[in-house]
Amino acid sequence: MHKDKVRIIPLGGVGQIGKNMTVIEYEDQLLVIDAGVMFPENEMLGVDIVIPDMTYVIERKDKVRAIILTHGHEDHIGALPYLVEHVKAPMYATRLTQGLAEVKLREHHVRDAEFHVVSPDDVLALKPFRIEFFHVSHSIPDGVGLAIRTPVGLIVHSGDFKFDHSPVDGRLTDFAKLADLGRRGTLVLLSDSTNAETPGYTPSEREIARTFDDIFNRAKGRVIVATFASNISRIQQVLDTARRYNRRVAVVGRSMVNNVRIAEELGYLKAPNGVLVNVEEVNRLPPRQAAVVCTGSQGEPTSALVRMSMNTFPAVNLVPGDTVVVSATPIPGNEELINRTLNNLFRLGANVYYDELLDVHVSGHASQEELKMMISLVRPRYFVPIHGEYRHLVLHAQLAEQVGISPDHIFILECGDVLEVSPDEAKITGRVSEEQVLVDGLGVGDVGRTVLEDRRILSRNGFIVAVVAIAKDSGRIVSGPEIISRGFVYIPEAEDLLAGAKALVEQAVAKGGGADAIGQRVREWLSKYAYEEIKRRPIVIPVVMEV
Repeated sequence: MHKDKVRIIPLGGVGQIGKNMTVIEYEDQLLVIDAGVMFPENEMLGVDIVIPDMTYVIERKDKVRAIILTHGHEDHIGALPYLVEHVKAPMYATRLTQGLAEVKLREHHVRDAEFHVVSPDDVLALKPFRIEFFHVSHSIPDGVGLAIRTPVGLIVHSGDFKFDHSPVDGRLTDFAKLADLGRRGTLVLLSDSTNAETPGYTPSEREIARTFDDIFNRAKGRVIVATFASNISRIQQVLDTARRYNRRVAVVGRSMVNNVRIAEELGYLKAPNGVLVNVEEVNRLPPRQAAVVCTGSQGEPTSALVRMSMNTFPAVNLVPGDTVVVSATPIPGNEELINRTLNNLFRLGANVYYDELLDVHVSGHASQEELKMMISLVRPRYFVPIHGEYRHLVLHAQLAEQVGISPDHIFILECGDVLEVSPDEAKITGRVSEEQVLVDGLGVGDVGRTVLEDRRILSRNGFIVAVVAIAKDSGRIVSGPEIISRGFVYIPEAEDLLAGAKALVEQAVAKGGGADAIGQRVREWLSKYAYEEIKRRPIVIPVVMEV
C-alpha cells in the first residue's frame, strides 16, 4: 500500500445488526474501533453469540496502536475478551464504557488489560493517528464519536448517535464539533445507519417518561420492566418514575445487576434514596409499592424475564395483576423468541405492554432527517454507511445522495472489504475475511457450517446409531446388532421398523469386509431404508467393533 492511502476495513457491523468492529490502517499501523457481538440467527442452532473474524488484526497484533471503544453496549464491547486474549494493545474509553468493559473482561477472567480513560474533547497522539473525541447522545451515557486525523486526511466515525435535544443525562450531541470538522475538511464519514428506514426525527428519550408515568399510575400490582442490561438511561427513567409513585425497585439479571452497580459507582446512574432494594425486600412489599427492572427484552432463553414467563425464576413469581413492560424493539432474528415470551406472559395473566401496543421504547439511533443533518454538518468527500443491515446501508446511501454526496463517492461495504482512500480517489481493493466466528460454550470458532448442518438435520430427523461387534478372524457377529435412536421414531411404537434395521445390519456384516467397509455399507443401507419406509433422513452413525 502506498503511503498516500489509508485503508478502512469493517470486520463487522455492515450488512448486519451487531458485532461492530472497524479497522483503520495506515502503512502497517492499525487502529481498532469497537469489538462487539451479535445475536445468532435462527438457523445457528445451539450457538451462543457471533463475533467478528479477528484474524486480520490478530496476525498484526504487534502493529495495533490502540483499541478504541465508542460506548458500552454489547454490540460494541461484547467481543472484547476474545480480542484482548490475543492483542495486548492499550484500550481507550470513557469512564462508563471502561467500567462496563472491565466487567465483561472479568467475567472472562481477563485481568491484565491496559485501559486509559478519555473524555470528550480529549486528543490522543498515536502516530500516525491523531484521535479527537466528541460526545454523542445515545441510549447509554458517555457515548463518543471519533475524528481520526491520518496523514491522508480526516476520517470521522459517528459512533451510535441521535440528535436528542433533551437527553436524560442532559448532554447533547456536540453539534459545534461536528460543524468544525466539516469546516476543517473531512475526507471520509462513517455513519450509523440503524434507523435509515425511519422518516423524520427520533423522539427524545424523555418521551418514555410520560408513558412510564401512565403505566405506573394505573398499575394495581407490581411493575416489571425489561430492557437491555446496558440501557442505563432507560433504567434511570424506571427509578425516577418509581420514586414518584412510592415504589421500591429491585434489579434482577446478572448482567443488569453488574451494570447498574458500575453505573451507580461512577455517578452515571442516580438512584433516589431508598428506591433501590434487593429482590427479597421487594417480594415482602405490597404489590402497589413494588417494581422490578430486569433483563430479557430480546427473549434470551436464560434471561430473567423469560424465566419469569415460564415460572422457573424463583426470585420473582409472576401473578395475575402484575404489569410487564418490554421496553425494547426486537433485534432482527429475535422476533420468534420475543413473541413466545409475550405469549407466556399473557398466559400467566399479566398486563403486558410492548412496542406494538404502546410507546414503551425510544430508539437510540438517528432517523432519516438526523442522518442527513450529520452528513450536512461534517461535509465529507467520501461517505461510508455503517452499523446496519444491507438495506439500511443502501437507504442511508440514498440519503447521502439527497444532500449532495456524489454516488461515486459513496461506498457500501460488506464485512472484510478493504476500502483504500487517498485525497483524490477511493476504491474497494479486496477482502481480508468473509467469515464470522461462532461462539458455543467455551468453543470459539470450532462450530462451522458442517456442524450447523448436522444440527439442522438432527433437529429435523434425529439420528440412528447401529452398534455391532464382529469376530476379527471370521467376521461373524458376536454381539448385536443394537439400534439406538433419538428424534427419529418413538421406539415402543416402531418395533417392526427397528427389526428391519437390525436385519439390514446383519446383511451388511454377512457381505464381508473389514470394519470400515461394513460401517460404510451400514450407513448407506440404513439411510436408504429410513427414507423408503417413512421418508425421513436421519443421521446414521455405524459403530462396528472387531473383537
